[in-house]
Amino acid sequence: MRFVLGLLVCAAAAAPVWAQDAQQPKLRDLCSDRPGLDTPACTVDPGHLQVEVGLGDWTLDKQPDQRTDTIDAGQIALRYGVGATTEVRLGWTAYGNVRQRDRLTGEIDRTSGIGDVTLGLKQNLRHPAEKSGGLAVALLPFVTVPVGHRQVGAGDWGGGLIVPTSYKLNDTVSLELSPEVDAAVNQSGDGRHLSYGSAMGVQVHLSKTIRLTPELQFVRDRDPAQRATMSRAALSLDVQPQKLTQLDVQAVAGLNHNTPAVELSFGVSRKF
Repeated sequence: MRFVLGLLVCAAAAAPVWAQDAQQPKLRDLCSDRPGLDTPACTVDPGHLQVEVGLGDWTLDKQPDQRTDTIDAGQIALRYGVGATTEVRLGWTAYGNVRQRDRLTGEIDRTSGIGDVTLGLKQNLRHPAEKSGGLAVALLPFVTVPVGHRQVGAGDWGGGLIVPTSYKLNDTVSLELSPEVDAAVNQSGDGRHLSYGSAMGVQVHLSKTIRLTPELQFVRDRDPAQRATMSRAALSLDVQPQKLTQLDVQAVAGLNHNTPAVELSFGVSRKF
């Protein structure tokens, strides 16, 4: 925990320097992981920091015997370019609140605290700026460190690999695909199991600063307690009031009973 806070303090202290660098010409267009179910193949410019913050996120999961409401705030992602096609990443949820209500007895259980830390490295293999047309591909291995509070965090180490892929048809439309395989933490909070799937979507630029993205995601989860296939659909909108700043909103709907029914979120991204 102290390690994470130290990284955040260092990033804040160095922000003025990066802000000056951001004024230099030929800086890549802002390309945020937010919003959306897919992961873009782009990487952050060498020597620059990108901060992406989920200001609020509410998820509703309705099961026959239980209703679960999860609220997350301060979902922080730091991305720093260490090479022309390489970035290092750190993610952390500053606060999570989980409210579970037994639908038979009416009993309510509440848990709140910090979330886990995720460390990753994205290596772009083609078109790190995703500005030119055609295919863009990257590799994103990551590991999750179990520092989160009970029920807010996973409870054990986890990890995985995402292969962000996109194809820019023209200046208006791009196709996205994000196949992923994980060593996901068991529902019990101890040990890991295989989970795999993919998100896919279409990015539509309504203007130079407004983008609309419909997406689908399918995941096969082989948890020892219960194997399940989860599917969901999402629609997100992002706006860039400034070249290096983005605001976003997203709505997600579960498509089967194994998937949370609704998720709503909004956030902001800024490159320095």
